[in-house]
Amino acid sequence: MFQSILCPVDTSEPGLEQKALSVAKLLAEANGASITLLAVVPDMPVMAAEYLPADFHKTQMSEFRRVLEDIATASGLPKERVRTKVRIGRPYHEILEEAQASHADLIVMASHRPRLATYLLGSNAAHVVRHATCSVMALRPEAA
Repeated sequence: MFQSILCPVDTSEPGLEQKALSVAKLLAEANGASITLLAVVPDMPVMAAEYLPADFHKTQMSEFRRVLEDIATASGLPKERVRTKVRIGRPYHEILEEAQASHADLIVMASHRPRLATYLLGSNAAHVVRHATCSVMALRPEAA
């Protein structure tokens, strides 16, 4: 049913990806699918960028790559069935772009509990669900 699963990871909230990764892993094992773990380095506004070190994006990409590699190793999936990707930009846009580029037929992602800002601005998960050309499973954290 699924051959390529995209699992975005928000590196600013360690552990949030656990539920999504568990579901993606179950689906990958059941279908013989591969998983792409994706992290997005947020693109900085021009005004903020002038205050950041010149190598900010390069440093962030290296750090995000290391985090994804650790998650991939801890997942227990065979190396040939899990890959990592780091992109720079707006998270929802880069998730949609990577889904197209990797020919994902499913996106499994964590979603935050809605807050007022979410209703006013929308969430990354909401944008992905609305605009993805493949199936999307948005998983919320357990209620406290």
